[in-house]
Amino acid sequence: MGKHLNKVTAAGILVALGIIYGDIGTSPLYVFDEIIKGKVITEDLVIGSLSCIIWTLTLQTTVKYVILTLKADNRGEGGIFSLYALVRRQKKWLVLPAMIGGAALLADGMITPPISVTSAIEGLRQIEGVPFFRNISETQIVVIVCSILAVLFFLQQFGTASIGTLFGPIMFVWFAMLAVLGSAHLMDDLHVFRAFSPHYAIELLATYPKGFWILGSVFLCTTGAEALYSDLGHCGRGNIRYSWIFVKACLIVNYLGQGAFLLAHFEGNAIDSETFKVLFSIMPDWFRLIGIVIATTAAIIASQALISGSFTLISESIRLNLWPKMKIKYPTEARGQLFIGGINLMLFLGCCGISIYFKNSTHMAAAYGLAITMCMISTSILFANYLVGKRTYAAWIYLYLLVYLTIEIAFLIANLEKFPHGGFVTLIVGGALFAVMYVWYRSRRIKNRYVEFVRLEHYLPMIQELSNDKTVTKYATHLVYMTSANNPKEIEHKIIYSILNKKPKRADIYWFVHVDTLDDPYTCEYIVDHIIPNDIIRVEFRLGFRVQQRINLMFRKVVEELVNNNEVNITSRYESLEKNNVVGDFQFIVMEKYLSNDNELPFFERVVMKLHFWLKEVSLSEERGFGLDPSFVTVEKFPLIVSPVAQIPLTRIFSEYDQNE
Repeated sequence: MGKHLNKVTAAGILVALGIIYGDIGTSPLYVFDEIIKGKVITEDLVIGSLSCIIWTLTLQTTVKYVILTLKADNRGEGGIFSLYALVRRQKKWLVLPAMIGGAALLADGMITPPISVTSAIEGLRQIEGVPFFRNISETQIVVIVCSILAVLFFLQQFGTASIGTLFGPIMFVWFAMLAVLGSAHLMDDLHVFRAFSPHYAIELLATYPKGFWILGSVFLCTTGAEALYSDLGHCGRGNIRYSWIFVKACLIVNYLGQGAFLLAHFEGNAIDSETFKVLFSIMPDWFRLIGIVIATTAAIIASQALISGSFTLISESIRLNLWPKMKIKYPTEARGQLFIGGINLMLFLGCCGISIYFKNSTHMAAAYGLAITMCMISTSILFANYLVGKRTYAAWIYLYLLVYLTIEIAFLIANLEKFPHGGFVTLIVGGALFAVMYVWYRSRRIKNRYVEFVRLEHYLPMIQELSNDKTVTKYATHLVYMTSANNPKEIEHKIIYSILNKKPKRADIYWFVHVDTLDDPYTCEYIVDHIIPNDIIRVEFRLGFRVQQRINLMFRKVVEELVNNNEVNITSRYESLEKNNVVGDFQFIVMEKYLSNDNELPFFERVVMKLHFWLKEVSLSEERGFGLDPSFVTVEKFPLIVSPVAQIPLTRIFSEYDQNE
């Protein structure tokens, strides 16, 4: 992480407000509405719920994420895959919580935009004196929400560098508005200050009828906590921590104001939370329309943060071989800003589908939170292993796991009540995303059983002889193979077979290019090994998991540097071209596998491989995934034989004619 990100500045804090706190910052739009739904307003309910909210924000968001998890930065980058990259060499099974957490975050990215925007637009019903707004139907609200989302997702392809500078000031206005609105109602009932005692939270969960299940609604106040960690690289640890002090204060003051307002005006009564919104009710009548506009803008910013975070999440999972390759665009020069068209379309369809299916924010909240609890549990497991790697005292690690697994499993159980009311939707979405990651990861493990590496030194004389054999038609001046061999002294047998056996490929210089994806996010280095000077050269690119693999451009730059250093002669070896110093042609060979029929795989592995090759068909091709120019690429197909068929019981039968002879 650069020093400018470590440094706490007013500008850095303002950027943190705009990028990080959209999700958690818009939770006052719907948290109390969910808590009081179908219940009579009582002092025990309101103060107990407020106590749960305050201590959830303190233990879950402040202590776990702001104080502890932010310490686990990977060269300044955060997020569940950055954390996984730090610990994946400790235990192989840690890939499972990483995949579960990543899938849950993507599922969360589909429901946060619709619930935030819908909650804001529903406030129109509480504008006095405008019959159209008072009588606006659910269908009209869904149309408005989908229209806003359509514009938002359409603008993603152009980048957010220009509008990103506005996010901070707008979110500052939003949080200031929350604080002012809450402060204006604190005097309505001063008993709400008792909520700072955890006693009332425990009492609510233990004695209130079905009090434990209220945790499912309380959890909504901290759903954006994971974004604090995911956006570490954009803002820096110090700016996040200092800005959280302001954000948490504004949120708690607003929640207290909402609670005091409910006790003062509705104690002993039940409220229809589908038409009544607590946050908009505490606004003065003259300010309500302005407040709805600010709330809608804040909801759009919250949606933008989740969308951008989803793009980053997918790009990391591609580099870590946990997701099929997809086309990634970089619309601006801003670090970390990218656009993935396929994911953008998937999120847009998912958001619109959720808006149309659930129709209002109350029903959406029934589905919200179940998936993200899985992500938080995954983060706890990975962070505990990070502490093990840092040789933290074992007692502290067990205490951390005991406290946070207890809290998060309690939230998970409470959220399970939402399953029949819509929670199944996010679990289905998250499960499908996890299945894609698992199939891609598991198929790679299966394929690795097939890959056969041989010692390159055994084949060097034959390759040299082929290069000098003028009876064989020259295939290219420079022949470039993409190799997966980590050991520079080894090469895949299929590459040797391609050069020597499968229509021998004569070239003047053979290049073997290997890409090593590192656990560091932004490393960009290369190593050149002249195996036989000016004949056989290996280039190894060492790239971080957030670096775009533009091998075509990178390889060209490497060749230019080698030529400038007189390490290689790339002039064509054709006599007519050599005397005119014409540069020789470069041809890339990409080996593409297909599942051979000569396999005897167990049923489960056969299903995994079938799904893998189906995903491969709809995802980015190997050459485009490496950023190669298709005009200089030859794709060679070869059979993938993972588990050869056992000996076929075939018996020869002699004909009568043969026997007579």
